[in-house]
Amino acid sequence: MIQLGGNITLDGFQRRDYAELIVIKKIVGRYARQLSDSHAGFESLTITLDKEEPVSIQTTAVIKSKKTEANAEDQNLFIALDAALKKLTTTL
Repeated sequence: MIQLGGNITLDGFQRRDYAELIVIKKIVGRYARQLSDSHAGFESLTITLDKEEPVSIQTTAVIKSKKTEANAEDQNLFIALDAALKKLTTTL
């Protein structure tokens, strides 16, 4: 498990190389900032890499103690990550 700041958790990303992690952190950071700016009660964001082929990403945001989840699958890690986070932000 990788902690980014105090309220962002990446689970299942430990085997990714350094260059991929930099891009992952930038994508996640952009969406986390958007969530915290638009929702006053933002508590945490968890991103889980469930499966490698095809890539399956599950996201969970906790805002004012209410959990919201979204997931996405794609052959490309970055596209799956972006799609899952985009779904999450649009459902809030």
